[in-house]
Amino acid sequence: MSRPVGNRTRRAAYALISVGVASAFAITSLPAAYATPSATAVISEVYGGGGNSGATLTRDFVELGNAGSAAYDLAGYSVQYLPGAPSASSLWQVTALSGAVAPGGRFLVAEAAGTGGSTALPTADATGSVAMSATSGTIALVSGTTALTCKTAADCAADGRIVDLVGYGSALVREGSGPATGASNTAAVARGAALGDTDDNAADLTAGTPSPVNSAGGTPGSGDGGGDGGDGGGDPTTPGTVRVHNIQGTTRLSPLAGQTVSRVPGIVTGVRTSGSKGYWIQDPTADADSRTSEGVFVYTGSATPTVAVGDSVLVSGKVSEYYPSSTSQSVTELTAPTATVLSSGNALPAAVALSAANVPAAYIPTAGGGSIESLALEPAVYAQDFYESTEGMRVAFSDARVVGASDAYGELWVTVKPDENATARGGTLYPSYDQPGTGRLEVMSLDTTTAFPSADVGDELSGTTTGPLDYSTYGGYNVQATQLGTLVDNGLKQEVTRRQKGDELAVATYNVENLDALDAQEKIDRLAHGVAVNLNSPDVVALEEIQDDNGATNDGTVTSEATLKRFTDAIRAAGGPRYQWRYIAPTDNQDGGEPGGNIRQVFLFNPKRVSFTDRAGGDAVTATSVVKTRKGAKLTASPGRIDPASDAWDNSRKPLVGEFVFHGETVFVIANHFTSKGGDQPLHGRYQPPSRSSETQRQAQAAEVNSFVKSLLAADKNAKTVVLGDLNDYEFSQTVATLTAGRVLTPLITTLPAAERYTYVYDGNSQTLDHILTSPAVTHYDYDVVHINAEFADQASDHDPQVVRIDVSRCRRG
Repeated sequence: MSRPVGNRTRRAAYALISVGVASAFAITSLPAAYATPSATAVISEVYGGGGNSGATLTRDFVELGNAGSAAYDLAGYSVQYLPGAPSASSLWQVTALSGAVAPGGRFLVAEAAGTGGSTALPTADATGSVAMSATSGTIALVSGTTALTCKTAADCAADGRIVDLVGYGSALVREGSGPATGASNTAAVARGAALGDTDDNAADLTAGTPSPVNSAGGTPGSGDGGGDGGDGGGDPTTPGTVRVHNIQGTTRLSPLAGQTVSRVPGIVTGVRTSGSKGYWIQDPTADADSRTSEGVFVYTGSATPTVAVGDSVLVSGKVSEYYPSSTSQSVTELTAPTATVLSSGNALPAAVALSAANVPAAYIPTAGGGSIESLALEPAVYAQDFYESTEGMRVAFSDARVVGASDAYGELWVTVKPDENATARGGTLYPSYDQPGTGRLEVMSLDTTTAFPSADVGDELSGTTTGPLDYSTYGGYNVQATQLGTLVDNGLKQEVTRRQKGDELAVATYNVENLDALDAQEKIDRLAHGVAVNLNSPDVVALEEIQDDNGATNDGTVTSEATLKRFTDAIRAAGGPRYQWRYIAPTDNQDGGEPGGNIRQVFLFNPKRVSFTDRAGGDAVTATSVVKTRKGAKLTASPGRIDPASDAWDNSRKPLVGEFVFHGETVFVIANHFTSKGGDQPLHGRYQPPSRSSETQRQAQAAEVNSFVKSLLAADKNAKTVVLGDLNDYEFSQTVATLTAGRVLTPLITTLPAAERYTYVYDGNSQTLDHILTSPAVTHYDYDVVHINAEFADQASDHDPQVVRIDVSRCRRG
């Protein structure tokens, strides 16, 4: 029952997210997972076939039972779902609970609805939107609402938060000898009436006709399935008693979730005929509560909507909270709809103006890392609450500056606050965790007949842009434009840095985005032009994301000779020098990145300007170290890697260290590509403040590099060291603080004016992920971030390069 979001069916992940190889699991080799056999709360029934072909019930459910003699309090608990055969990227999906299970009673958790079936569940005690598999999956009752991370039976057995766990079908995560069998579109797995729990799913649960019971004892067809749904007993052309604002409610979740509502009146304000198909309706008669939206999305599934903008309609359907991802907020929707068109060509409700005058300065409420969904909206206090209070309604903004360039999916970002954290070139800066840019909004178009504009940062959508306000996991709130402003090109140009002087050593870093020898010549030429022309041929270039010679082909190839030959030939053809290169090939599929790609860092250097000191012994698994000599520090292996056996580098790129000589002076260069932000919760998600779990490994990596730099300085306090690369973290992050601890390194990005501190643009936020840092002996330098990619719709890479020019002769000497 999964479906695409917005106008797309897929989306590139956040800044260079490493894609792990899915673990291979063998059922016979897995020990059993178990929570101590419970004499009280258990998972009593699981059904994932709701709304599927042949099903009678319209939605999935999980039923809890209590075999004890006292009520079982569920406050702060959750039920969580994991696919039956989890991959490395699979996440537990969470449905928060409240209330209690009475002694001997049941508690019904409604999950996602399908498009089939004819019978509603009884009124649910809790509602989620997890699209469970009908045939195979795992459900856990959990003390807490933080998503589980275990993906094997053994790991889940060790997690004390799990109160009960049921694996069904062919689930790899289950209790006891095996999963409960027989689940299907028409069959649930359930415990017997006594709710016996021996911690063996295969023995404790059997398949049968779904029989959900709620806390009131209601069953399907018992009259406890949501009442008349606001029907009011009227005729088909008379509005029912439920209005859109009743559906939306005063929090992020609908108070009517899971219920069927009838003949909800509204004017069609937008129609989406691709991706997540459906349309928006808005009640032109608003209530007096600013927290309750008057608009809602009507999801038609695979069927193209037959209504038109301006139609006055009465819509019947089920109220659902659709979660685009496990950590996102939800979209309140009407699903499995039927509609009656009363009239056409009606005036549309007035659009809510979006501007600096009415979008609050605070971003989003917090809940100690928990879900904010149950909090009453405060649209006058928080920008995200303001947007949520207008979810589904017509909104409009005028003359907005583009802060995120158009992408391949027909999307761009604007700001409705022109003075908020403005960068020097027209973007919106991300200067700290608590200033993510409240005026940023993503813009898409519902007009499939007109090409989406190609916009760069600093351009303007002139005039008025209008459309329903939607939400997706990629970026959060967005305007689905029925009227798109006119693009005004403000002429943003790629930067060209100056050439280094004769006594300056120029050292640059550039993430070239999964470059390999099979790439099109156009990509290679554009990246080469960036090195030869925009960076003006630095003496040393540290490259990130060089892949092996056949890219993602997973056949054991680890060399990059053909890749580097094509790239350096293109640099030469673009007017640059004949670069030489050094790198260490990784062990096959051990450094993260695209499976089969064998990503690594590479040094390019101009031998006419700088020499590389080669010392044998460096390989994928051998660490280089520092030796103190009478002439200062030297490496035992050059090129070499920093402690590749450390856990800090698991499934991640290992730093490349090299020893260079320029005008008789030794300079150590350490090229880095820290682990990605994959797995972090989004800024706009339901868990606030968001968990940034990926930081743990980056901080460990930063500590390793910091220790290595300290060893260089211990051998020679005046060792000239340049640490650079894609650190995948911000200048204000703990990662950078750990890397610079002891004042052994200076982050050069902080030496720039605040409005220039960025190398990457994500979700309309101009931010710093790439860095150059220098040791204390590097006292005379000129540093420049060269903006050639991140702000442009047409880009060779998603990162901007940067360069430092060091006057070595004037730097401190030992």
